Amino acid sequence: MMAKDESKNGKLGRVLGIFAHPDDPEFFAGGTFAKWAADGAEISFVIATSGDKGSADPDMTQERLAEIREREEQEAAAALGVKDVIFLRYKDGELFPTLELRRDITRMIRLKKPDVVVTLDPTRWFGSRGINHPDHRAIGAATLEAVFPTARDRLNFIEHERDEGLETHNVSTVYIAGAVEPTLTVDVTDAVERQIESLRAHKTQISDMEKMAENIRQRSLDPNSPPEYPRRIERFRVINMR
Repeated sequence: MMAKDESKNGKLGRVLGIFAHPDDPEFFAGGTFAKWAADGAEISFVIATSGDKGSADPDMTQERLAEIREREEQEAAAALGVKDVIFLRYKDGELFPTLELRRDITRMIRLKKPDVVVTLDPTRWFGSRGINHPDHRAIGAATLEAVFPTARDRLNFIEHERDEGLETHNVSTVYIAGAVEPTLTVDVTDAVERQIESLRAHKTQISDMEKMAENIRQRSLDPNSPPEYPRRIERFRVINMR
């Protein structure tokens, strides 16, 4: 049996969502981010790529698509109540858990000093719609490696301290979205409509907005809730670091 999320305002504090593409935060954990923002959490997103490959339009260029998708993500994040969005601008579809990526994520952790980090499952090869995107696995691996032990130990990427004055940081809790083996559910009943509204910003990626909305409502439905009082949830694997 999975645990239920008991986080309240004051316990969450600062949250850093670290994902591969624009729209990942909203699809994977949008209800939870909306709930936490409403409860007073200070949330920032780090997006590794600008989604510059995600178009079938023969007239679209990578440069133009990246600009559009960054704007879409900023609009979507604002609809959730997210404070800011940082784009690392790695190439879409070419993300690997390299030392360079780990360094950049470590810098963001030391800069933002989150209590909670949310990212994706690096072990998930298959999803509900087939094969999981390799960028999703890459960002999950690099983020977990940045959380521990890299951001904690000052001699890892010492240039962060030497050149920018950034101190080490210990993350308290990691939430892994899209996890193979979730351990916790978050009740997003009151937040799922805000998640749907945020996803409407991603016009380049969603061709049928009403179908998307229905899919989100059905996907999040708790099968154990009574039909007359439907409860909606998101699932995570949670790692407590302290």
